[in-house]
Amino acid sequence: MDEILKIINDIKSGNIKPIYFLMGEEPYYIDKLSEYIEDTILTQDEKAFNQTVLYGRDVAIEDIASTAMRYPMMAERQVVIVKEAQDLAKTIDDLEKYVSNPMLSTVLVICYKYKTLDKRKKLVKLIDKIGVVFESKKLYENQVGQWITRVLQGKGYTIEPKANAMLVEFLGNDLSKINNELEKLQIILPKGSAIAAKHIEENIGFSKDFNNFELLNALGSKNQLKAYQIVQYFSENEKANPIIVTTSTVFGFFVKLLKYHGLKDKNPKNVASVLGVNPYFLKDYDLALKNYPMKKVSQIVTTMRSIDVKSKGVGANALPSHDLFKEMLVGIFN
Repeated sequence: MDEILKIINDIKSGNIKPIYFLMGEEPYYIDKLSEYIEDTILTQDEKAFNQTVLYGRDVAIEDIASTAMRYPMMAERQVVIVKEAQDLAKTIDDLEKYVSNPMLSTVLVICYKYKTLDKRKKLVKLIDKIGVVFESKKLYENQVGQWITRVLQGKGYTIEPKANAMLVEFLGNDLSKINNELEKLQIILPKGSAIAAKHIEENIGFSKDFNNFELLNALGSKNQLKAYQIVQYFSENEKANPIIVTTSTVFGFFVKLLKYHGLKDKNPKNVASVLGVNPYFLKDYDLALKNYPMKKVSQIVTTMRSIDVKSKGVGANALPSHDLFKEMLVGIFN
C-alpha cells in the first residue's frame, strides 16, 4: 500500500516516469494504478489525440514501440496503456529495445497481470532505472479483513467484525470482487454508516445465519442443534455452499485450535498473531479451547482429513453431501 501511495503522490507532484511496468498475481492494484494514470495525467481535451489503449492479444511489441515513439499533439505528453500485456509473455523481452531509448514525452503503462517477470532480467533492470516496476502481490486471507477496514475508512465508513468476516469467508482474497461489493454498499448506505451483517445479507445475498462463520461458532460452542440446522441448509443449497469449502474451513479451524492448545504464551495479542485471526474472534477460540481437549482436537483433525478426501470423491462412492456433513458432525460432537 505504501508503494502505491508513493507512485500516486509522485504523479501528483509532477514526477511522472516514462514507463510503468505493473505486474503480479493481484490484478486489483494493477487496475487501480492504470486507471489513475488514465484518468489524471492528461486533461479531457488532451486525451482525444494523446491517449491510446492497446490490448496484448491484439498487438505485437513492435506495435507498442511504434505507438510509444509518436510525438504528442498539442500536449506535453501522450499516454499509452497496454492492458492484458501478459498475453505478450513470449515476446515481452523484445521491449528492451524501446526501453533502452524511450520517448520521454510518452508515458507507457504495461499491465502484466497474474504473472511476474524475474527481477534479474535485463528488461526489468532497464525499466527500473528510468521508470517504475511495481509488483502487485496477493494478500493472504488473514490480511484481507484489515484491507477491507482500511478501504472503508478511506471512504468514510466502518464495518462490524462479523460483516467483515462474512465478506472474507464468501469472497476470499479476491480484492476486485470485494471492492465491487463494497461499492454497492456505499451506494446504498449513507456516508458514516457502520456496515453490519444484515447489510451483507440484504444487499449482497449471503445469509447471516447460515454460513461457515456461523457453523464454526456452533461447533466451537458445541451447539449441536444450530450446527445440524446449518449443515442441513448447506445440503439443500449445495451450489452456494460447496462441501469442499466447508470441510476446508472446519479443518482449518481445528488446526488453529490445536496450535492454540500447544501455545505456551496465551497472551491474546500473541494468540491472534500466531493463529492469524482477528482478535475480536478470539473469544470463539477461547470457548472452543475449553470445550475440546487437545486429544479430542487431534482426533477431529484426523476425521476432517478423511472427510475432506471423501468430499473430493476419493474412496467414498460419491456419498451425498448430507451424509458427509452428518459424518463430520458425529466425528466432532461424539
